[in-house]
Amino acid sequence: MTRALSSYAAGRWFTAEDAGTPVFSAVDGTEVARVSATGLDVAGMVTYAREVGCPALAALTFHERATALKALALTLMAGKAEFYELSKSTGATRRDCAVDIDGGFGTVLSYAGKAKRELPDDVVYLDGAVEPLGKRGTFAGQHIYTSRRGVAVQINAYNFPVWGFLEKLAPAFIAGVPSIVKPATQTGYVTELVVRRIIESGLLPEGSLQLLCGSPAGLLEALDGQDSVAFTGSAHTAALVRAHPTVVARAVHFTAEADSLNCSILGADVTPDSAEFGLYVEQLVTEMTVKAGQKCTAIRRALVPTHLVEAVLDAARERLERVVLGAPGVEGVTMGPLVSLDQRSDVLAAVDKLRSAAEIAIGDLDGFEVVGADARTGAFLPPLLLRCTDSAAAPVHEVEAFGPVATVIGYRDTADAIALAVRGGGSLVGSLVTRDPALAREILLGIAPYHGRLLVLDAEDADESTGHGSPLPVLVHGGPGRAGGGEELGGIRGVLHHMQRTAIQGTPDILTAVGGRWVTGAKRRDDGVHPFRKSLAQLRIGDTIVGGPRRVTLADIEHFAEFTGDTFYAHTDPVAAAANPLFGGIVAHGYLVVSLAAGLFVDPAPGPVLANFGVDGLRFRTPVKAEDDLTVTLTAKQIIPRSSADYGEVRWDAVVANQNGDPVATYDVLTLVAKTDGDQQAD
Repeated sequence: MTRALSSYAAGRWFTAEDAGTPVFSAVDGTEVARVSATGLDVAGMVTYAREVGCPALAALTFHERATALKALALTLMAGKAEFYELSKSTGATRRDCAVDIDGGFGTVLSYAGKAKRELPDDVVYLDGAVEPLGKRGTFAGQHIYTSRRGVAVQINAYNFPVWGFLEKLAPAFIAGVPSIVKPATQTGYVTELVVRRIIESGLLPEGSLQLLCGSPAGLLEALDGQDSVAFTGSAHTAALVRAHPTVVARAVHFTAEADSLNCSILGADVTPDSAEFGLYVEQLVTEMTVKAGQKCTAIRRALVPTHLVEAVLDAARERLERVVLGAPGVEGVTMGPLVSLDQRSDVLAAVDKLRSAAEIAIGDLDGFEVVGADARTGAFLPPLLLRCTDSAAAPVHEVEAFGPVATVIGYRDTADAIALAVRGGGSLVGSLVTRDPALAREILLGIAPYHGRLLVLDAEDADESTGHGSPLPVLVHGGPGRAGGGEELGGIRGVLHHMQRTAIQGTPDILTAVGGRWVTGAKRRDDGVHPFRKSLAQLRIGDTIVGGPRRVTLADIEHFAEFTGDTFYAHTDPVAAAANPLFGGIVAHGYLVVSLAAGLFVDPAPGPVLANFGVDGLRFRTPVKAEDDLTVTLTAKQIIPRSSADYGEVRWDAVVANQNGDPVATYDVLTLVAKTDGDQQAD
């Protein structure tokens, strides 16, 4: 008997004692593994995640979680050869493995990097600006995100056993939420191997990742409003999970990524002799053959101007005839089998339905060849490109053949192309190949409400384009309607999905303490030591220096105009400046005001402040005229250590006011500050 897959639950590996369900190789039909969860305390996994995983992750900041993920991705990448080898049994070629395995590791690395760049080294994320709630400034509001104290349950499809769980794990982990991974039975043996290597690495806190191989019976019943479920699979099963009594009654957070009849539109401006025509056909063939078309983002409907249908079919035929179907790993093979014989039967049944409105234009169901394997025992199916005979018929817009199958559909004009695209009922992704920006705008605005992601491809972006079917960690993956109505990925949006947004109301001091960022009106601290003489270890939020006053003279304004070349009339022409209702006379340059303010707060001697690297949110509030006196108040607003350097970032709140106390400029000054006095020579 082949090896029984194990689940990783409550800190240990569990293997069921019964025979379980056999899993067969997609290539030759031999048994690969057996799967069972009989006897597993599934509800206990949820409890363990809450009681062990949640506290462990809560003790880490966003940056610390990101550091762990980066180390994990690099470790897994170094050992990817064994994952590639095992994936052959799923039907995956080397190209397919790169999409799934390398794509998964790349997604983890992307999230680790974005978390370091865009999230604070803290456990709280601030959402938007402070909202004043009173006239005197003593009462305000701030939206914050904090980690939910629950578990992220992921129920995954068979087609991406590595990327499928890592693209969900990464944002949940960064958010501080432990995950329970339920892989599809057919390819779960690949997921199990990757999880084993993760657990062996010891890089993730205990309880932050658990694996459930086999039936998830009892899992949903153990969830509550702190938990979430991310489902990938059929729309039918998604509807069942969404309507589960526990999910409904306890308001469990639920998202689905389901069926998707994705389209690719060839713009009416494209001609057969153009580069864009070749790009369109090449993309269509690629999406049909990568993972043997078993991708939720693959092109199912190729929308083509009616007069170009035959040209597209001819060009596609030339490329599809070069596809070599066979066993992964055999020299020359470019497309492997479907995941199972059952899946092949499902695809063929879908093709039969499509043939009521389309005919097979390319592909032979009876006489295809297989290299390095037996077509009778493996789940092989050649690429099939259909020609639609009735674009208004329902099957081509409702039936998804989840394999190497697509249908070419002719359209009359732009309005017809938009209408046909929309008939998909909601898609994960659509693409448009055109050189015409005006046409692109018209089509994109027509179909955007029905799509989660849209790619516009032309000769200019082709070399850098990641393609129609590649979800990217920095962009939203999901779609409305038939596609499930959910969203995954999307950079930090994917992290915030796992967190609770809460409106905090209170005094500026309270908001400062909770959010870790100084709020206007909160207490300032002046201990007599210039803040620029303090290292990161010594500096405190609220540390303040007041500089000035400094009188602005007409000579200053004239010199600045001559020195910089900024001779705008408001600074140089008294008559024209007086006629301007905003100024009423000569005024100082805004950048002169900012420069003079720097001279009022800068401590010139070498010290912990290593560099000024920018200014955020600069606004000029009130014109500054000659003989005005300027005072600047600089307050340490936010302190952000960098784990990979001997320095960190300090954000300073700067307010420049005139002699009447009216703000004339407000902005944030960004500096790099040494962590300790001994790090002052860092570069």
